[in-house]
Amino acid sequence: MKIVVNGVPTEVDAGPDDAAVDVLREGLGLTGAKAACRTGVCGACTVLVDGTPQAGCLLPAAAVREREVTTAEGLDHPVQRAFAVHDGLQCGYCTPGFVVEAAAFVDAWRAEHGDVAPPRERIAAALAGHLCRCGAYQGIYAAVAAACRGEHDGDAAVPARVEAMDKVTGRARYTTDVRLPGQLEGVIIRSTVAHARVTSVTGGTRHVVDLLPPDRTVRYVGQPVAAVAAPTRREALAAAGTVEIGYDPLPAALDDTPGAPPVYDADSRKRAPSSSEGLNLPGGWDGNVRGPFTRAGWRGRTAARRIEAARRAADPRLVTGTFTTAVQVHTPLEPHACVAHWDGGDLHLHLSTQTVGLAAAQAAERWNLPPERVHVVADHVGGGFGAKAGITVETVAAVELARAWAAPVRVVLSRAEELTDAGNRPGTRTTLELLTDDKGDLAALSVDVRGRGGVSIGSAVAVFARLMYGTAPRRLRDYDVVTNEPPGTPFRGPGAPPLLWALEQAVDEAAHRRGEDPVALRRRWDGNRKRHALYDWAAALPVWADRPPTGSQSGRFRRGVGVAAANWAYMLDPATEVELEVEDGVVVARTTTQDIGTGIRSVIAGVLREELDLPAERIRVEIGRTGAVYGPPSIGSRTTTSVAPAVRDAARRLRERGLAEGARVVGRRHRDRYGYVTPFAMSGMALGRGFSGAVHVTEVEVDTRLGVVRPLRVWAGIAVGHVYAERLARSQCEGGIVQGIGYALYEERHVDPVTGTVLTANLDDYRIPGIGDTPEMTVHFHRDGWEHVTGRGVGVGEVSTIGVAASIGNAVHNATGWRPHDLPIRPDRLLEGITR
Repeated sequence: MKIVVNGVPTEVDAGPDDAAVDVLREGLGLTGAKAACRTGVCGACTVLVDGTPQAGCLLPAAAVREREVTTAEGLDHPVQRAFAVHDGLQCGYCTPGFVVEAAAFVDAWRAEHGDVAPPRERIAAALAGHLCRCGAYQGIYAAVAAACRGEHDGDAAVPARVEAMDKVTGRARYTTDVRLPGQLEGVIIRSTVAHARVTSVTGGTRHVVDLLPPDRTVRYVGQPVAAVAAPTRREALAAAGTVEIGYDPLPAALDDTPGAPPVYDADSRKRAPSSSEGLNLPGGWDGNVRGPFTRAGWRGRTAARRIEAARRAADPRLVTGTFTTAVQVHTPLEPHACVAHWDGGDLHLHLSTQTVGLAAAQAAERWNLPPERVHVVADHVGGGFGAKAGITVETVAAVELARAWAAPVRVVLSRAEELTDAGNRPGTRTTLELLTDDKGDLAALSVDVRGRGGVSIGSAVAVFARLMYGTAPRRLRDYDVVTNEPPGTPFRGPGAPPLLWALEQAVDEAAHRRGEDPVALRRRWDGNRKRHALYDWAAALPVWADRPPTGSQSGRFRRGVGVAAANWAYMLDPATEVELEVEDGVVVARTTTQDIGTGIRSVIAGVLREELDLPAERIRVEIGRTGAVYGPPSIGSRTTTSVAPAVRDAARRLRERGLAEGARVVGRRHRDRYGYVTPFAMSGMALGRGFSGAVHVTEVEVDTRLGVVRPLRVWAGIAVGHVYAERLARSQCEGGIVQGIGYALYEERHVDPVTGTVLTANLDDYRIPGIGDTPEMTVHFHRDGWEHVTGRGVGVGEVSTIGVAASIGNAVHNATGWRPHDLPIRPDRLLEGITR
């Protein structure tokens, strides 16, 4: 079949069922168009066909016969430079699709309207078929508007991040883009029952790799059972279809009712996966309930006694409520992926991972290899948000298949697999009681949380209530409720968003009952001086001063303004090192870390430019590979605060040597002025002294006829000290706000209550925020208070998102007088609540 691709006439082989995106990727080796969802929802596969944007995953290859197809690689367009300059990207996996669509829109707009910016609503409508899980929409708005104004018609452009041009042109290579000679495609065969012992696995191809645990028991629908490989994914799926699995069914626990069938016995409990980075809180078991963990409390008996006395007296100062949150799924646009091959006893892994070094160490241990014989590559990573830590099942399957077939094997999860078994934030049910005294101070707090993370344990939610609002007595109890559902995993600020959803609304309610300004009450209760500055900033916002009295409005559309505070532990990796070497006049920086969209490449380059006074072309950053000095994982908001000081130390060492050709130095992250809270690092992580802080103020519009909540504007005050790369830090905070909006309003995994099958297994049914859901955002950085920290700054990834949902809940209450208790705030819940 003949097509013209990026201006070049090309002959391709295409079967009747082949999609255009697969022909471009597998047949021609083009990587710009990504097959991320395969249902035409995300837009990552967008290409131009005779100048018109089309979804490549839904477009039959036969439909482009004799037509001209343009991918991001074939564009040379002002919108690409605009995306790079205005940072309309983070991980970059969705970026080529956005760019292709935006280029067509910009050309059409300018032809009709000239060089003027479109209204924000018009840009949102044009890009409505595209999703960015990182939430880079603010930069995308700015980029498209600037391109429409003609600001990037020339070639000059200073990208906000060093790899931006590779991402906007589709040149950036992700694990899903890797194709080695002789490579096979692997697929995972998964359980179709919620609980059973597997008695047999028969049929299939020559090599069927076993993925079952030692007890041969599956505990949720979608659990990996085996894996097969073939030359193409279609053939691998066909081979998987011939594998027969014998089950000895067991009763399944698909709800949290007392007396549900046991998910684990006493022995298998020890192998339960963790939803909290392995830091499972101790606790006993009672059937499927683990806990409570109570050691985070403070004077718990006093708190319980005061609350019980207030309850008996019907004290109006006692605020009580039960708050729930749904399961939220990570679903990064680049799915979990691995390409594995063995070479003379060495194991080579291309991985989509947040933890290059940790993955290599775990692989060495699992396959009994010396560490130097494991080689991991993660040049670009398409998002993770906590789900891509260490060795996960796609890696195990790829490695075992590669060994069985003596050939490279790629395993890439489908979107259904990603939404089922690749990670989620556990759902929660929180019972909270908060008591104030005659002076309006916090007198007692009780928080009971039942975390529902499927077969995983490690719910740590109530513990976070120890870290805010002084030292009043508090009884804090965390429980795990185990069910035969897919396991939870750490998700951006694990544990904090559900706690703040409950706590910050209770604090808000206490302020309302006292007739006190909610910002002023928080400032009075909160001993964190860094957040005091944020409260002062928030109180001075005109939108806060002009907010309507709570519940005072009538009519269909009602405006509300809400506030919520948050904090997050200061985490770091004290063993971090960065190596600098001068090669042909270029300073090359190396460390075993990775960039998942947070911009650590650009942070490293920026510090080197500042310290060595060098132009960009004399600096090269090489990360995402083993073989370099130790670097941190991209989890826990600790990458920048660990790497940047080590880079600065290395740069100063190199400057002392005069940047001599061939010079090599290693910089280290020196100890903070007052040391760390933890005397040693756990899995590379140490806790530093102090907490980052945030105060979010959100304005919403509530449609009381349709039950729709629309965020209009968000102001985010963030106290993290020194900011190394301001535009990238703002992008992180803006993306955190977008993910917080998704948690508050849209995201909710559904499981069939009878079979245990995940029903929200595509991006139609599991909704994440799009560009039209994005409010205007203002980010304010407070930079004082971190003088004791090496580098004077800490991470922004977690603290920027964890309080957003609570601020939306409080804004809805301000608009309507009704307080939401359940996430997401669905239209049916809102309409029922305001009409009671």
